Amino acid sequence: MEAARRLVVVVVIDEELRLAALEFVQGSVGSQSHRVARAIDWLKLNYTKSLRIEELATRAQMSNSGLHHHFRQLTGMSPLQYQKWLRLNEARRLMLSDGADAATAAFGVGYESPSQFSREYARLFGAPPRRDIEALRPA
Repeated sequence: MEAARRLVVVVVIDEELRLAALEFVQGSVGSQSHRVARAIDWLKLNYTKSLRIEELATRAQMSNSGLHHHFRQLTGMSPLQYQKWLRLNEARRLMLSDGADAATAAFGVGYESPSQFSREYARLFGAPPRRDIEALRPA
């Protein structure tokens, strides 16, 4: 039951971020929030790639510091933290739904180091990948 509740929380958080972005974007197309929403969309499609803030800022037509400031204001995270959040949630989905092991999931979402992946996974979800997935799977 607890495992299902945690999965629902992840979905709710993603939906809340999407709705917050939509509310912010109601301004003009060139607004800072619209530009951040473009950066978020790009990250959702390209979370497996290496993130260079300079490139993301250029895509969003913002300065590096402006992107960082407005991104954090909108999402509560830096662009790098958001990418990490996307990667870890997708890895969790791969392990739960597709039966991937931690290393396969880690490489599949763009991590180069399974040990770094495991550390960041445990930090976000409160348990290492194997233990977390075992707890989430039905008995």
